[in-house]
Amino acid sequence: MKSLLLIINPAAGKGSFRNGLGDVLLTFHKAGFQPTVAFTSQHGDATDIVSQSGAGYDRLVCVGGDGTLGETVTGLMQLPPEDRPDLGYIPMGTTNDFARTLELSHDPVQAAYVAAYGNPLTVDVGRFNDRRYFTYVAAFGAFTEVTYETPQDQKNNMGFFAYVLDAMRRLPNLTHRWTRVEYDGGILEDDFLFGAVSNSRSIAGIIKLKESVDISLNDGMFEVILIRTPETLLQLGPILTNILTSSYTSDDIIILHTQSVRFTFRDPVAWTLDGEDGGSHSVVQCQNACHALQFIVDPARVGKENDQR
Repeated sequence: MKSLLLIINPAAGKGSFRNGLGDVLLTFHKAGFQPTVAFTSQHGDATDIVSQSGAGYDRLVCVGGDGTLGETVTGLMQLPPEDRPDLGYIPMGTTNDFARTLELSHDPVQAAYVAAYGNPLTVDVGRFNDRRYFTYVAAFGAFTEVTYETPQDQKNNMGFFAYVLDAMRRLPNLTHRWTRVEYDGGILEDDFLFGAVSNSRSIAGIIKLKESVDISLNDGMFEVILIRTPETLLQLGPILTNILTSSYTSDDIIILHTQSVRFTFRDPVAWTLDGEDGGSHSVVQCQNACHALQFIVDPARVGKENDQR
């Protein structure tokens, strides 16, 4: 039988991994895999487990939220490319942005079926200052701190609405940051409320990019989203309307496509990586690691990605 490492974050989704766990394991068994289960107990465990043991498995599957997935990917990126097993994902978190982009089911048994029988989709990964990695977004500014500072009990009890409430609470204290942005083919200097380097159609469950925005998960390019600081609070209204309606017609919202991008700030700025605290930095360099990993997804999702290229 083929070997499979199943990494479970027991805290994700109020411990909902217990629901259907037996069926999940049976699904892998029927697909010809012999599962080995590893539980995480603290931040960084998934990275350590994968970097130390992941190379010996035919497939790796993580159960948890965006943070667990990000840690798993970071562990895989520490392995030589030829030793990285294909990665399946059973989403159990609150927002599960990348699961939306991959069109994965939130039903654990259905997601396990895809992880067992699906097809590999080559996906780019973001390198953050040469030491860390992100799966779908590195971001700073307004609302980014919501993803990792919203209390866990609120996330568990209220889901996405908890993020919205916390974001609204922070509106009166929005701060802007002078930023120099160097990207492929250009330089921008301005005051920005928000900036994100993304390889996803959904960021923190709040910012969503429509199908009309040209996005591919394996084209070697990031989507950089920047929101200028409005001159008055009244001008903030149209920006928020654009975000809520995913229209992005405002001149204060900039979307760029680039392989690499460098941000320079006057003072250290806090970042979030896949919804987790990314530390504070005065200079940030993001580089696209093209075709870094293979995610197991529904075969129809692979066909759709090929059609978009």
